[in-house]
Amino acid sequence: MSSSQVRHKRDVDEAYEIQAKAGITGAARSTAVGIGLAVIVHHLSPAFRRQTLAFKGFIVSGFTIFGLVHGAEKALFEHENRKRREENILRREARLDLARRGLIGTETEIANWKAEKELERSRPS
Repeated sequence: MSSSQVRHKRDVDEAYEIQAKAGITGAARSTAVGIGLAVIVHHLSPAFRRQTLAFKGFIVSGFTIFGLVHGAEKALFEHENRKRREENILRREARLDLARRGLIGTETEIANWKAEKELERSRPS
């Protein structure tokens, strides 16, 4: 595998881990809210009290699914924004460094600059 493929796989795995943890946290949080609301409404509303346990479970599972999806999506969106900002900073640095050398910051030149910097970092000092 090339270094870009390894980096891509690592980024995908990192995003998956972030999304999974945030989804579990969001699901747990919204399940607690759903159960709490179901208990409160059960004590306050005779109409809700007459509903079956299966329906009440369905309502709570709706809260759980919402929390899972919303938490995971929000975390992934924040992760992507952070990665995009880091990439933009790196590309800006590359363009400035290439301009100092008298080169135009094309995609190829930026990719070569990144590879050069990666080699410098991996080389023992």
